[in-house]
Amino acid sequence: MDLMRSEKMMFVQLIIPVESAQRAVSYLGELGLLQFRDLWLRYERCRFQVKEQDFVVAFNYLNSDKSPFQRTFVNQVKRCGEMSRKLRFFKEQINKAGLQSSVHPVSGPDLDLEELEIQLAEHEHELIETNSNSEKLRQTYNELLEFKMVLQKAGGFLVSSNGHAVAEETELSENVYSMNDYADTASLLEQDIRAGPSNQSGLRFISGIICKSKVLRFERMLFRATRGNMLFNQAPADEEIMDPVTAEMVEKTIFVVFFSGEQARTKILKICEAFGANCYPVSEDLTKQRQIIREVLSRLSELEATLDAGIRHRNKALTSIGFHLTKWMNMVRREKAVYDTLNMLNFDVTKKCLVGEGWCPIFAKAQIQEVLQRATFDSNSQVGTIFHVMDSMESPPTYFRTNRFTNAFQEIVDAYGVARYQEANPAVYAVITFPFLFAVMFGDWGHGICLLLGALVLIAQERKLSNQKLGSFMEMLFGGRYVLLLMSLFSIYCGLIYNEFFSVPFHIFGGSAYRCRDTTCSDAYTAGLVKYREPYPFGVDPSWRGSRSELPFLNSLKMKMSILLGVTQMNLGIILSYFDARFFGSSLDIRYQFVPQLIFLNSLFGYLSLLIIIKWCTGSQADLYHILLLLLATVAVPWMLFPKPFILRKLHTERFQGRTYGILGTSEMDLEVEPDSARQHHEDFNFSEIFVHQMIHSIEFVLGAVSNTASYLRLWALSLAHSELSTVFYEKVLLLAWGYDNLVIRLVGLAVFAFATAFILLMMETLSAFLHALRLHWVEFQNKFYHGDGYKFRPFSFALINDEED
Repeated sequence: MDLMRSEKMMFVQLIIPVESAQRAVSYLGELGLLQFRDLWLRYERCRFQVKEQDFVVAFNYLNSDKSPFQRTFVNQVKRCGEMSRKLRFFKEQINKAGLQSSVHPVSGPDLDLEELEIQLAEHEHELIETNSNSEKLRQTYNELLEFKMVLQKAGGFLVSSNGHAVAEETELSENVYSMNDYADTASLLEQDIRAGPSNQSGLRFISGIICKSKVLRFERMLFRATRGNMLFNQAPADEEIMDPVTAEMVEKTIFVVFFSGEQARTKILKICEAFGANCYPVSEDLTKQRQIIREVLSRLSELEATLDAGIRHRNKALTSIGFHLTKWMNMVRREKAVYDTLNMLNFDVTKKCLVGEGWCPIFAKAQIQEVLQRATFDSNSQVGTIFHVMDSMESPPTYFRTNRFTNAFQEIVDAYGVARYQEANPAVYAVITFPFLFAVMFGDWGHGICLLLGALVLIAQERKLSNQKLGSFMEMLFGGRYVLLLMSLFSIYCGLIYNEFFSVPFHIFGGSAYRCRDTTCSDAYTAGLVKYREPYPFGVDPSWRGSRSELPFLNSLKMKMSILLGVTQMNLGIILSYFDARFFGSSLDIRYQFVPQLIFLNSLFGYLSLLIIIKWCTGSQADLYHILLLLLATVAVPWMLFPKPFILRKLHTERFQGRTYGILGTSEMDLEVEPDSARQHHEDFNFSEIFVHQMIHSIEFVLGAVSNTASYLRLWALSLAHSELSTVFYEKVLLLAWGYDNLVIRLVGLAVFAFATAFILLMMETLSAFLHALRLHWVEFQNKFYHGDGYKFRPFSFALINDEED
């Protein structure tokens, strides 16, 4: 019964020599059974002996003499953070290049942190330089490509405009378009654009290229700026151009703007600059155009070869990095976690040892000591690590050892609240009660088989899916695969009891106990049925299906069954409160909470449940009201309310008046015997606060006994709703469509029935029944005994480090 109560914990102190500290913490991370406490933020405790009273005063102050940036290993943490940044940069580059990094770490020579840091810096410098050169080449290539397309498209516009304008007035300067001057130009965008000679009365033009999405606004702005004194021609580019920054393909449009005057030229150039349009000079001389195009094409081919060589070189470097990327990321992540943990430790007075404190399970003591000895030996330290068990005034963390099967049920309980240290764990009972209450609401062995197949698929693919990154829904479904398995098995069991297979009954366990009274009985499913032999051996008799009394019979059966299940589970919760009180040695809780609560609940609803069982077995009509039981229920209310606060006040008064001395121990045995007193800070006794708390607790139980019992009727309501929905889909969809001889209608009816079954009955109804079963456990069951105000044991473990924790 490892799950019944959390593992016994002990508070330990470690005194580790500096030379073996890093290795010791690393080995402890591999073991994963020690939770360190941050000594820089902890509360210090000082003991004061007082003459009149022998007790311990906790004097708390925050150790804030140093900021987090002044801790011992902060520089190492920064180095690891910088290496994590570089590794993320490599991963982004690999994904951007469409390459695949090795999922499993590649074996190779082990590197220390310094060597890895040097390698990462070299790889980063090489990649940054390669990307920078590639970006510059891509930008030049794009400019040449745009220039080529502008020459091809704008040349057609200029040829068509020769009949309407004088060529001499629009021809560009020979110096601007000479290819010798062009070949020596570093950037085509830096070339001086001249629209023609200085004749201000001539017709000029500006040609360029712009993003297709900006063309409409660009043309409108040009029209307004020139007051309509311009001619705008455009043509789509033949191919898309890659953006060197985003690596996305962009559609562009070539344009030629004809205008007149230097003032219009200045406005147009400013608008082009504002819209990000690239302007290129185009000669009206066809011979020059062809010469420029040939030279541009030649240089484009050279740049393509250079770009391909650069991409191959970069991909080769990224592939080499990808082989070791997973190994390096795990190494850096572990080293950063080690130094983060070392920062939680503090130096002793001699500055030669690090002092750490934390919690660990008692069973792990020998393993931790062995790990510390191995760290001392491997680091060649002359002084071993001191492992010392200490006393603590704090409540220990809660730690349950779970496996793949029980972990999901423990997570369901922890979602409500982590168990208080060593209190009874509801997950032990939720393993059975949770899927069973779900099945009571979802009882149909046909639907249960569908859930079972889904659960078996998840379990069969367990090894494969556990290594993949799933979405939120699939991750939740995969994590609860064993919960789904038990839910499906219990659904099949309850479905056999209800005798429902997609709402259809079957004679699985023999014939019906009813038959037609005589030969005149025309409709055996509505009237004339009589019982002629022993009852149906297992579950509901199939003859109830379709009869007049089907709904009243199932209503009565499921409603009474819900009450029985609810009273049984609430009694289990009260009984667990008794075992908790006995475990912690609280006799007051046994006498003044457990006993009156048990009497109150069973005097009212326990007696009612007993009458239901008696009526089922014998058919007798018993009296629902019993004066003695009502009297006991009435007496149980003040029994819960008054004695405990007054007894606590009496004990407190006697204790501090010297009539009875209780030595406050701090050992582990004393903490187990008296947890509620020894672990508190012995503040002043406040009778009014305790009395109000007890009154609230009593009123909550009395009112909750009624409301919680009524809440279990949801088992009846949802079971009936699931059955009726299944019946409607079967009779009004599938049978109705099957009554036609048309094959299309039958296929449509079958498709609608399959869709309704899959998405409404198997998904929505499953989720609804799951949530209602969750509420019954959290509210109706756990509030009888479960405090849920503890905190989870979170050891330093490399296995718990997430991929995002860089």
